[in-house]
Amino acid sequence: MLVEGPVEVTCPDGSVAVSDRFVVAVCTCRRSRMYPWCDTSHRRRVKREDGGEAGDGPGS
Repeated sequence: MLVEGPVEVTCPDGSVAVSDRFVVAVCTCRRSRMYPWCDTSHRRRVKREDGGEAGDGPGS
């Protein structure tokens, strides 16, 4: 989710993450290693043995 900055996000553990960037990508899937900021981890795909891709798409 893109949010116009500056942004303060209160995390579930009570910590506060702050960004003073013009636009901030906030993670909504919780896969990011930089949570609460998005690092596009939701886009990662893993090759399957049959040559296809396993991921978030339909039929995965």
